[in-house]
Amino acid sequence: MLAAALPACADPLLVLSIDGLDWRYLRDADRLGLKIPNLRRVVAEGEVTQGVIGVYPTVTWPSHTSIITGARPDQHGILSNRRPGGGDYYWTVDLLKAPTLWQKAHDRGMKTAAITWPVTVGAAIDFNLPEFFLKRNGGSMDLKGIESKATPGLVGRIAGMFPSFPREWVDDEARTQALLYLLKQEKPNLILVHLVDLDSEAHDSGPFTRAANATLEHTDELLGRILAALPAQQVLALVSDHGFERVDRAVDLKALKPPGELQAAGFLAITKDAATAAWLKRQDGVGRQIPEEELKQYGPALAGSFVFEPAEHVIFGAKIFETGTHGYFPTRADYRSVFILRGPGIKAGRAPERSMVTLDSRLEGILFSE
Repeated sequence: MLAAALPACADPLLVLSIDGLDWRYLRDADRLGLKIPNLRRVVAEGEVTQGVIGVYPTVTWPSHTSIITGARPDQHGILSNRRPGGGDYYWTVDLLKAPTLWQKAHDRGMKTAAITWPVTVGAAIDFNLPEFFLKRNGGSMDLKGIESKATPGLVGRIAGMFPSFPREWVDDEARTQALLYLLKQEKPNLILVHLVDLDSEAHDSGPFTRAANATLEHTDELLGRILAALPAQQVLALVSDHGFERVDRAVDLKALKPPGELQAAGFLAITKDAATAAWLKRQDGVGRQIPEEELKQYGPALAGSFVFEPAEHVIFGAKIFETGTHGYFPTRADYRSVFILRGPGIKAGRAPERSMVTLDSRLEGILFSE
């Protein structure tokens, strides 16, 4: 009786994340020669934010959690993909320190669903294929692992519509099949979907390369199937979690013998020593010093230190591990993610750049409007 008395949402909401979809794929689609008619359609018909400034660190699990909580990683508790000290992933909802969009929808008696969305193991989600895996194959995750934590019987119900679904690897094709099943058979008020294949290819081949572009073009084909299945009243929020950078060289700052204490690995060089900060400004491969006001806003734990980011296409360390990467400070130039809204009541046009922690309130406004 309580659930029946609570307000229903005006329109169902699909939050579709394309992991690693740097804003430049859409902004520069013509220059890149991308064949992405469905993404172009969403851009033409939707409210398009012209770049989203991410959270620190700009990696998958913290970013996805910020999108649906409106909180920074230090506030919502998901600090990286893996737990400190090289531990396990942040699989389970008991690690969350801030309420999520799916929790708020559940509390209002709404029907919810999620497909490989991070930090959803054990979630009170009606139809849940959580991000959980025993093994990985690029962007694919083993079905055995996912099914062990999924809503009981859900894999079999999806297979009833798509007999090819219960194969070993859950890739973006399988994730799309699961979404199409939910749209047709279950009709949740809120669906969260995490597509992963673009991110995997961009790590291996680099962003904006032939292979990465081809993967995005395949994602676009899947999006076409999704758009064709969307009910007329469905609102689509197309999001991504971080930008992407090509890595051409590594700079080992510690091997250059700085004059004082220095932390330098991956995406930041950090010191509290003024002499070392002055030395960093003279080093090849060192980019911008991040202003204190940006540190306070996006990475409060770094405030009070001298913090530098790598120059373009550089990573700090002894060697390059990946052709493409992410994790840089979110205010890095031309390093943005995506937020587009399309559906009833959404006026097509361009919106200014915004911070990722503001997205949740916009999504709430759509889902919980009366």
